[in-house]
This record gives sequence, structure tokens and C-alpha cells, in this order.
Amino acid sequence: MNVQIPYYKSSMEASVADERILGTVSPIHQGERSLDEQRAAVKNALENPIESERLCELSKGKNHVLIITSDHTRPMPSAITMPLLLEEVRRGNPDAEVKIIVATGFHRDMTESEMRARFTDELYEKEDIIVHDSRNDAGLTRYGTLPSGGELWLNSLVSWADLLVSEGFIEPHFFAGFSGGRKSVLPGISGQATVFYNHNSRFLADSHARVGILEDNPIHRDMEYAAEQAGLAFILNVCLNDKKQITHAVAGHRVKAHRAGCEFVRSHTGAKQQTADIVITSNGGYPLDLNIYQSVKCMSGAEAFVKEGGVIIACCSCIDGHGSEGFYDLFQKHHGPDAVMAAILEKAPEDTMADQWQAQVLARVMQKATIILVTDLCEQALVEEFGLKYAANLSDAIALAEEIAGKDAGILLMPNGVEIIPV
Repeated sequence: MNVQIPYYKSSMEASVADERILGTVSPIHQGERSLDEQRAAVKNALENPIESERLCELSKGKNHVLIITSDHTRPMPSAITMPLLLEEVRRGNPDAEVKIIVATGFHRDMTESEMRARFTDELYEKEDIIVHDSRNDAGLTRYGTLPSGGELWLNSLVSWADLLVSEGFIEPHFFAGFSGGRKSVLPGISGQATVFYNHNSRFLADSHARVGILEDNPIHRDMEYAAEQAGLAFILNVCLNDKKQITHAVAGHRVKAHRAGCEFVRSHTGAKQQTADIVITSNGGYPLDLNIYQSVKCMSGAEAFVKEGGVIIACCSCIDGHGSEGFYDLFQKHHGPDAVMAAILEKAPEDTMADQWQAQVLARVMQKATIILVTDLCEQALVEEFGLKYAANLSDAIALAEEIAGKDAGILLMPNGVEIIPV
């Protein structure tokens, strides 16, 4: 069998004996969509919002409109969605002053070239686009206290706006349950202290803070509260296929529309849980596989499908390196997953360190299985500094996995570990 796993802007390949393959865990195939079909899905959602008036009605009399959009770590098709959103806003109020804010959360800034690629040159040059900076206290305003007790700090443009709108896309999320909806506000345009508190070790250790779970999820609870306090009035969320094409869209009320989108995603990504000695996975390629920090997501996805003491093979380019100094530093200072986990769990919520949440999840997965990171675009030394094993290609990774799990070990294919909800 010729195994193909998404990797950067192409794929990793290897030949594996048929009898070794236990199966493939993947979302229900939704088929390709033409550009016209994608636009039609978005327009239909905007014209038929869930539990809300149309955006063109909401924008009447609103002079300051703030639209939250996703950053470079998300494959948001804003070149399709943003013009339709803007058209809808300006249909209701042609004279409205509109600002677009990039929800970076605690990620790095989005570059000009990345924004031009995301929005098109025309939209980038025409619209007022601001990149959120969670570290700039001067640009933040406090909006009370989260249900969990943390301070809620948001970008001060929220106060400027008399209509707050967001666009995003929904996929399974490894500790918030699902992406999209309320995540545009927290962590999207929140201050560093708020992001850190929301991502604290106690919440991450909660059994409800897992992929596909919203009920009783303490991280999700704070996120919904933040969106309410911000006054998020309308959302447009899309669902994507493996080609990053829009297959479905929802719009309207920040909670009702988001839940409808989540149920659509659940119906296409739920997979019966089975386990194997070796699981081969990826982040679905570019842009989510750009660094080791983001690659933790597919490793977490494979966690439920690998046997205790088994091997996870993750094909991720990590061309941008580790992706986070705080994440990297934890593995430099504390050697091995047990030491990293112990250091994180002793931290009180208010003492949460930068990106410790990603380190906590990676350490948890490493405590269960050996992880081999497959990349020819990232230095071997950096990969090994995390305690991960390195392979330059998929064939070498499988051979290395067999040294650990055995020559006859069964292999489960999970081409995109980010997209799967274990059932």
C-alpha cells in the first residue's frame, strides 16, 4: 500500500505491506467545491442567519463596525468570506467606518505578505486592518472577571465599536472542544493575562477539556462569557474540506450559530475509537504544520488511538521552528515529559507561563507514547531538544517505529489528526 500523509504543501509517502494497515481514520469525505459553490454557501448563511437578524439589519445606525478575523495559523478563506461580510455590513450602512482586527491571541504578528495572501492585495490596500497585540497593555481594556476568576482584558477597539462581528472556521479543537465562534474573542483579541489564565494547567487537566466537548468544559465556559461581555453580535463560521474549501457555513447568533456549526463538524469528524501500536498522522499540511507548537494538535488527536507504550508518527514541516519561546523553554529547563508536567501542574492559574498549555498537552501525549516527528524542513537538533525522535522521511520513521513497537506492529493511518473526534 502506498501511504500518503499531508505534509506542508504536498505529502509524505511510504510503502507499507497491506496486512500491516489496520485502517484509516478520517473525516467523511465532503467532495471538492467550486469557487461559486463556496461563495453560495457563505451567501446563503448570511441571508439566513440562525437566531439573529441579518447583518445588514444589525448594521443600520451602527457607525463603528469591528470585524474579527483569523490569523496565519488558521486556513480561513477570507478572500471569499470577508468581501461578502463587508458587502452585508455596508448594505445596511454604506457610511459605516469598518475596521478589521486579526485575532492573533498569543501567536506572533501576521506579516504583510501573509495578510495580502489571505485577504487579496485589493482588500488589504483598501480596508483598515489591525493586528491584535496581546502583549500591549496600553491597547487593552478590562471587561470584568471571567467565571473562573481571571481578569478579562480585551483589545480596546471593542469599546470603539458599536457593532462587533467575527468570522472564523470550525474544526475539532484539542482542549476547547471546537474552534470558531467565541474563540475569536478569547483568546483571539484578549490580553496576555486573560489568555494565560484561561489556558491554566488545572483547566487543561480537566477531563472535559478535550476535543469535541463543550459541556462542562471550563475553557469553553470562559470563552463564551468573554464573547458575551465583548458584545459579539454576529458570527460567520465556515467548515472546510481537506482542500481547505468551504463545504458549509453558518451565521448569526454567537452561540446558536456556533453550536449548529459544531454539530455539522461532529457529524463529519466523529470516528469510532480503536487503538494501534503505531499511528501515522499530520496536521493536514500547510498552514497548520508550520511549527512544533501547532504540531502538538495532531499528536493530541492521535493520543486516543495509540496503545499505551506505542508510537505516534507525526508528519509536520515545522519550517518555522518551534513556534514559541515559552513552549520551547519548558522543555529546555525540565528534561523529559514527567519533569515538564510536574513543573506545569504546580503552577497556580494566575502564575500560568507563556504557552505552557501546549507543553502540558505534549508532555501528556509523550507520557503515553513515543513520538517521531517527520520533517525535512526543520533541524534534527531542535526536534530532539523536545525529547521527540526525528526522521527525515516517512519510510525512515516507520522503520524507527518498528524498532520500538516490533516489525509486525499494526499501523493506523490518521491523515489529519486535528480533524478527528474519537467516539
